Amino acid sequence: MTTTTQSGELPLELAETVVIRFAGDSGDGMQLTGNQFTTSSALVGNDLATLPDYPAEIRAPAGTRAGVSGFQLAFSSRDIHTPGDSPDVLVAMNAAALAVNYKQLKPGGLIIANTGNFGEKDLEKAQLKTNPLADGSLDGFRVIEIDINKRVAEALKDSGLNAKEVQRCKNFYTLGLLYWLYSRPMDVTEKWLRDKFGKRPELAEANITAMKAGYNAGDIHQLFQGRYDVKKCQELPNGTYRNIMGNPAVGLGLIAGAELAGLEIVLGSYPITPATTILETLAAYKHYGVTTIQMEDEIAAICAAIGASFAGKLGVTTTSGPGMALKTEAMGLALMTELPLVIVNVQRGGPSTGLPTKTEQADLNQAIFGRNGESPIPVLACATVGDAFECAVEACRIAVEYMTPVILLTDGFIANGAEPWKLPDIDALPRFEVKFAQDKDGFLPYSRDEKGARPWAKPGTPGLQHRIGGLEKAHLTGNVSYDPDNHEFMIHARLEKVMGIRESIPTPKVEGAQNGKLLVLGWGSTYGAITEAREQLHRKGIEFGQMHLRHLYPLPKGLAEIFARYDRVLVPEINLGQLARYMRGEFQNVEFLSYGRTLGLPLRAHEIAAKIETLLEQ
Repeated sequence: MTTTTQSGELPLELAETVVIRFAGDSGDGMQLTGNQFTTSSALVGNDLATLPDYPAEIRAPAGTRAGVSGFQLAFSSRDIHTPGDSPDVLVAMNAAALAVNYKQLKPGGLIIANTGNFGEKDLEKAQLKTNPLADGSLDGFRVIEIDINKRVAEALKDSGLNAKEVQRCKNFYTLGLLYWLYSRPMDVTEKWLRDKFGKRPELAEANITAMKAGYNAGDIHQLFQGRYDVKKCQELPNGTYRNIMGNPAVGLGLIAGAELAGLEIVLGSYPITPATTILETLAAYKHYGVTTIQMEDEIAAICAAIGASFAGKLGVTTTSGPGMALKTEAMGLALMTELPLVIVNVQRGGPSTGLPTKTEQADLNQAIFGRNGESPIPVLACATVGDAFECAVEACRIAVEYMTPVILLTDGFIANGAEPWKLPDIDALPRFEVKFAQDKDGFLPYSRDEKGARPWAKPGTPGLQHRIGGLEKAHLTGNVSYDPDNHEFMIHARLEKVMGIRESIPTPKVEGAQNGKLLVLGWGSTYGAITEAREQLHRKGIEFGQMHLRHLYPLPKGLAEIFARYDRVLVPEINLGQLARYMRGEFQNVEFLSYGRTLGLPLRAHEIAAKIETLLEQ
């Protein structure tokens, strides 16, 4: 950091990267506050990454630890890959929020505590015997105590709002204070508030007044020793960027994939955390030929999507782990009928209901192996928020080119996270337009092209009537067959078609050391933490190879040759080693080491780096 001074103002200190965590009761608007700070930082031109963290209960008791909602974001003048391992700043709106989060703060970090919610009853709800603001618990941190409840009440005393409505504005007071501290503009949030509360302008003006009061308080009350500025990131490739979250990125990718295939989307979905916002995203694009159907359950949702594919649309269904379990039989139906279908699984903590608002990568076994019979279905996984768009397009391509269901894995971290996304050149995206069967002469519904895909015939096309359903198909005719040799032939035909996808996918690139003691192999949302760990160790002169898998089944060609260049392969993942076990079965001469955590949180870069250092010292 470097420090400059401006005449008549507090010192302005340039910071490269800042990590802030907003934390409060689930009714305090922490997600909204974090999203507004994120949008403001994106427009400044910072690179950023976010980690929303909210309770699973619809309404946990206010002021309790179970009800704490958090939003962490990192914003930077350099290219970053994670929302940060530990916050520099913790904004604690009540005692419970402080108790849950302060131990994760960096040593010497800044705590901004709303003393208005640290009374005796607040401490009791937070299961605190003493007040941490006074008992020495926070001696290792810088603590700014502000009665935000009182400040907001004073700022809005003439607003005409009742006391409850006034207190709902305190998150914007906090936002204004942080906007001042980190030199963020307020105009974008002002516009957003006026648009959001267009029918109740008094609420918009009250929140704007509270935000400006917080902004001015930083200067008037001299709470801080200085201000910070995080300059625009110059490391990102040139282009037009927008701030995007993972689920909307998947939704836009599905729309783009359908357009590139020359098809219309029909989404059959049942709301489930954390996948629901994909349904909400697609529902807003009816003008792009998107049809969304909110079904009564998960089974109906996937069956509606299969029916749409049978009718010549691109069927899509979205869910999370418990919903995947319910959809399993219908996945087999889509595989047996050989119809294109995209199945999006936004993974969350399990088993059963598990941790519905926390992230995990523990559905890999389910995706690859979790069906009855020999049921090969392609599986791919998103690495980042921006990558979710490309992966959704790729899932659509594989589905229609190979006439197969495809599983796209993402997770809660990607789904709810945000980052700057460079808008793609749509005209440069390769098209894979579908050619429906038209010629009735010699039509055989289960004949195969050079990719092993059968013809796609729309119902009602003259002369192209054929049998459909879940019973085994006879080769070429598609009639029901119980012949044992035909059954084995068709099992191999479906498998060879899926394995043939390897011809159309690239071998993953290796970053860092191209050979040596260690290769770190990742998949899904571990990409950012592994990349950050590699960059941290590179600055210390420690090198290793890094490779990330998008295509998990079938695996790309060339992996055995890459693995042979390293002594060992470390596999970090947010489960107990599912990819590592899978890879041991596929590459029996390679030493795969598992590094699995199941905390309901993303992996931390510094923990991965420590594990790598230990292995390299052995």
